[in-house]
Amino acid sequence: MQGSVLILNHIMEKPAGGGDKFDYEQSNVSVLDEVAAVAGALDKLGFDYRVESIKQIRDLPDVLSRSPEKIIFNLIEDLNGSVLDFCYVPAICSAHGKACTGNDTACMLLAQDKWRTKSILRAANLPCPHGVIVPIGEKFYPSGLASGRYIVKPVFSDASEGIDTRSVVDLPSTALHHAVQRIHEQLNQPALVEQFIPDKELNVSVLQRDDKVEVLPIAEIDFTAFGDNYPHIVDYAAKWQLDSFTYKHSPRIIPAPLSEDVAELVRSIAVDSWRALGCQDFARVDFRLDENDNIFVLEVNPNPDISPDAGFAAALGAGGISFEEFVQILLNNALSRLGEKCSISNLKTMSNITQPKLSIRYTCPRDRTRILSILEETKFFRPEELKVAEEVLDEALAKGPESHYQSFVAQDGDNIVGWLCFGLTPCTIGTFDIYWVAVAPEKQRCGVGAYLMEYATNLIKNRKGRMIIVETSGMLRYISTRRFYEKLGYRKATRVKDFYAIGDDKIIYTKCL
Repeated sequence: MQGSVLILNHIMEKPAGGGDKFDYEQSNVSVLDEVAAVAGALDKLGFDYRVESIKQIRDLPDVLSRSPEKIIFNLIEDLNGSVLDFCYVPAICSAHGKACTGNDTACMLLAQDKWRTKSILRAANLPCPHGVIVPIGEKFYPSGLASGRYIVKPVFSDASEGIDTRSVVDLPSTALHHAVQRIHEQLNQPALVEQFIPDKELNVSVLQRDDKVEVLPIAEIDFTAFGDNYPHIVDYAAKWQLDSFTYKHSPRIIPAPLSEDVAELVRSIAVDSWRALGCQDFARVDFRLDENDNIFVLEVNPNPDISPDAGFAAALGAGGISFEEFVQILLNNALSRLGEKCSISNLKTMSNITQPKLSIRYTCPRDRTRILSILEETKFFRPEELKVAEEVLDEALAKGPESHYQSFVAQDGDNIVGWLCFGLTPCTIGTFDIYWVAVAPEKQRCGVGAYLMEYATNLIKNRKGRMIIVETSGMLRYISTRRFYEKLGYRKATRVKDFYAIGDDKIIYTKCL
């Protein structure tokens, strides 16, 4: 394996008693797609990795302080709490001596504030639609805006949150005042009233390879099917509501059918916008073009969605860049920001991980405290799960090798670094369950788990076993566990939805001997 990377992502929870302004489940599905894509690329590239999920920014220091990885692949796009909290992830990673992929905190804070972004772009002489900001609780006044069509947006949200068919309104009209009021009341944010540019929408993906900034093929959103029934915008439904008309009928055309002169100007403005906000690694710049092909920058999106069906991945493909190459580029960029003279190939050395020399034996009573400590240190198990593990271990210790629960420890010298427990599945002939396999955090990714599983497999074969069953969670943070089993030749047999808890599925793997 080349080195070790921590894939950091978020889990959104609907506030207790809160409204339904945001589709938390669909947001989490999108994150899962991103994690799976990055994990798959790291597998192909030969990198070891772990996955950690956080819900709030205050969870992050604890995760980083116990993580040996130097490189953090940042997939956090939102967090429970302040709308700006996720922007601080890169700064906190840096404070812990770790390099983070994607844009830094300063850039993300600027881009998240659409009004500040417009001010910066205008100061750089870049074209933006005219607009005004309406603070929370204040009424909208035209302030010199010309009559015409406008779009009303929240100042701080992204992913089209707060934008629907009612957001495109005329000035003057009562609908405009109602649109502003909705932003204030539903999202508790200032409202941006912005000139609506009616014709084309373009997405321009930008990638940094070492010190060179590349513009990927331009994409255009095809609004042909909308006709006059819907405003020609990518609203919340078009991004997130899979059964909606707008989601199903807003495909991208890539490369966009633009004249070369217009396309070249769009590319140039995209790079200038990138530089104005201080972007790095990757970003997407969104444009509108009017009927005369006049160009307007809508916003700059640092760290856009990179799931396989998202626009950035499509632009990579159109540009002839594989997803694995993209991930490698981001890792190279992050490593260069560490300020250390090292290469990708020695990341594992930097994390002070050494290969253990293992021996395996039956558990005995003196092992009890250490085994329970390992289970707790992994932070993978809920209190009720730890209680079950304790009961299983106590039964195994009480009956020894005669117990249904066959219990073993792995030792590195005199130090216990792993625990394995398996047994014959009741009412079966030759089917065995792996009940527990746990490795001390400081010895994970060193082959301890694989060594224990191989040991179990050989014992089960000797006992005329024909099949092994393992069960694990379907949650994001368990993706490395699932890939661990898959690498050992286990096949996913089924998925039981909401088995452990709502949103926590059980996945069953099998291996035939």
